[in-house]
Amino acid sequence: MAALDWAKHPIKDVLTRMPPISARASAMAQLVLAAHLAVIGFNVFGLIAIPLGAWRRWPFVRAPTWRVLHLLSLAIVAVQAVLGRACFLTDWQDYLTGTSATQPLIMRWVNSVVFWPLPFWAFEALYLAVFVYTLALLWIVPPRGLGARLG
Repeated sequence: MAALDWAKHPIKDVLTRMPPISARASAMAQLVLAAHLAVIGFNVFGLIAIPLGAWRRWPFVRAPTWRVLHLLSLAIVAVQAVLGRACFLTDWQDYLTGTSATQPLIMRWVNSVVFWPLPFWAFEALYLAVFVYTLALLWIVPPRGLGARLG
C-alpha cells in the first residue's frame, strides 16, 4: 500500500505552518477522526436506509442529491481501495498523530475487534462489493426523477 506523499499534498502547507503544539495536533487529529466517523456513518446508514426506506416508502431515500452524495462518497472509498491506498482521512490523522498509515481505519478496527488480520485485498474486495451494491441500488430504488431514465 502506498503511503501518502506529504511533500506534494496541499494540506501539508496548512499543517506545517502551525506551531508544533502536540495539543493542537491532537485536537486536529480528533476532528479528522470525527469527520471520518461521520463519513463512515453516512455510508453505512445509506446502505441500510435505502432498501429499508424503499420498502417502508420513506421519501428521503429517493432524494437525488442525497443519493448522489452517497454514491460519490462510496466511489472515493472504492477508488482508494483499488489504488491500494489508505483513506486520505486515515493518512491525515496518522500524520497529525505521528503514526504510520499501514492499514485503513476500518481494517484496524476489524482487526482489533476480531483479532483476525485480514489481508488488504479482502478489504479492497469488500469496498468494491459495497460500491457495486450502491450502484445496484440506483436501479432497485431509483432516486426521484431518475427512475424513468433507468427503467
